[in-house]
Amino acid sequence: MYRRRFLRRAGAAGGAAATVGIAGCAGVGGEPDRDVGMLAAAYQPRQVTVSVGDTVTWENTSARAHTVTATAGGIPDAAEFFASGGFDDYATAKAAWDADFGGILESSDRFEHTFTVPGAYEYVCIPHREGGMFGTVVVEE
Repeated sequence: MYRRRFLRRAGAAGGAAATVGIAGCAGVGGEPDRDVGMLAAAYQPRQVTVSVGDTVTWENTSARAHTVTATAGGIPDAAEFFASGGFDDYATAKAAWDADFGGILESSDRFEHTFTVPGAYEYVCIPHREGGMFGTVVVEE
């Protein structure tokens, strides 16, 4: 009955039950429908630059579970917060992840966000934040 939840948790924890993916983001420049891939513990590329109105697409290209979550205070003042799972702020996204893997992106899952305000946007993978999995979207006019 709870098989999927167990498998999600085992994969998210990166334990023995999880297979650590080493596939890179072959698509940055080679696959136009994905801008950022997710390796086992890194976004690839770590930084992308787009124009106002552009949509960035992240794809989990590894076997580990990830999130895409804007950091508290890491986006321009007038910008819309973004997070896989559709949360309104970082604290809510973190609480949802801690409670039941809210915002999870499993292997091959995608998340996209359209950027309407220029500036630098910092984001993290909640389960791999301590390991340094963070990225930046720079939005230019």
